[in-house]
Parts: sequence; structure tokens; C-alpha cells
Amino acid sequence: MTEAMERPRDEAGAELVDGVLRWLADDYFRVEVSGLEHLARRGPALLIANHSGAWGLDAFVLHKLLHRELRRPVHFYASEVAFRLPPLAAYARRHHAFTDDPTLGRDRLEAGQLVAVFPEGLDGVGKPFSQRYRLRPFSPGFAATAMRTGAPVVPVSIVGAEEAYPKLGEVRALARRLRLPYFPVTTALPLPTKWRVSIGEPIPAPAPAASYADRSAAARRLCDEVWFTVQGMVDRDRDRRPSPFW
Repeated sequence: MTEAMERPRDEAGAELVDGVLRWLADDYFRVEVSGLEHLARRGPALLIANHSGAWGLDAFVLHKLLHRELRRPVHFYASEVAFRLPPLAAYARRHHAFTDDPTLGRDRLEAGQLVAVFPEGLDGVGKPFSQRYRLRPFSPGFAATAMRTGAPVVPVSIVGAEEAYPKLGEVRALARRLRLPYFPVTTALPLPTKWRVSIGEPIPAPAPAASYADRSAAARRLCDEVWFTVQGMVDRDRDRRPSPFW
């Protein structure tokens, strides 16, 4: 199939996913968003969010909401698995998602743009339901990027996604056949949980030190600070709700 023939199909797939995400955010999950005032209308910022739910749907819902509310592009780091699914891949390409970038969007931040990263990675969405909302360790790469670019780190918590697609187990044979890190045992369709997205106050990144050892230590401290901040926001919002379906 030629590139000219693929383009209309990509556009149709992206439009389909965009419509589904709009319906999920507004009508199905009834997402409440707070803290948008912490995101400037211009200038760089590195958004760091928790990742949950067996299929990682939270990343796409968050992107849809931020892109719509902020009216500016939000570049997000997506697993290469998302690029194997044609409709999701089309949506990701349209909105400048990226993968396989060890700098985690440094060039985009240097250009004054917004970048969203889920530093738990697949460990966050792959954890069992019994460990819901217990954040996995963050990879510190984002902290090094923030320090190098001077971009503030904005913590983001998402509550509700964990119960929408609870991971109750996994089928290893299917995972191997489909070349996936895991194939979850979960509900066929997402459960209609109510979501809350909270955007915290920006955390300034320290200036990079001269020595590699000092830079590494500073990046680890920033990474830990952001982890504790996001975990605290998740715990707070989880405790505030009367039930996952409130």
C-alpha cells in the first residue's frame, strides 16, 4: 500500500480514536480535572504521571484532556506496543507521540513544548490489582532531562483508571504469541469508574552540576521527590472518593 493510500486510513483511524476518547473522558469516566492553572499557556514543562490499568488507557485519556483544555500540543512518550495497533498508532502519530528516545523529549522541551512521561513504564500497568495505586519506582531519566533543559516538572495523578481495567492475572502463552510483555486477564470492556486527574504545582529542576556523580545524585533526588509527590496525590484523591464509581 502506498503512502498516499495509507494517509486517509490513518486519518480515519485517528478520528475514530479521538471520538472514542472524547466519549470516554466526558461521558463514560466523567473525568474531573483540577490544577490546570499549574500549566502555563506557553513555555516548556515535563508532566510526570502515574500509570495504571491493565491496558494503559489512562495515557490516551490524559492526553486527550490536556490537548483539549490547554489548546496546545502535548507530546507524550508511548510504548512501542501502542504503535503496533493501527488506530492507536494513527492517533499517536497525529499528536506527535514518540518512543525509543533515551532523552525523553529533550528536543521538544528545548523548543518550549509540553512533554508527558509515565516513568513507571509497563511495570505500572502490569502490576496486579491487589497492588493498585502503589506506584512502581520511577526511572530517573526524566529528571536528567529536566535538569538539562531547565524545564519544570509537573506532577500528575490519575485515580480511577486502576479499577476501569483491573489486572486480575495474565496469559503468558498469548503474551509470547503476540510479542507482548504480558497479556492481562481483565474485563472485556472498561468498567464505568469515575476518574479524577489532579495536576500539582511545578517542581523546579536544579541546575546541572559539573561532575557526573553530582548530576546523577541530583537527578535521583529530583526523581524521588517527584515520586513521593505523585504517590501522595494519588493517596489523597483515592481517599476522598466514596467508591470507584461515585
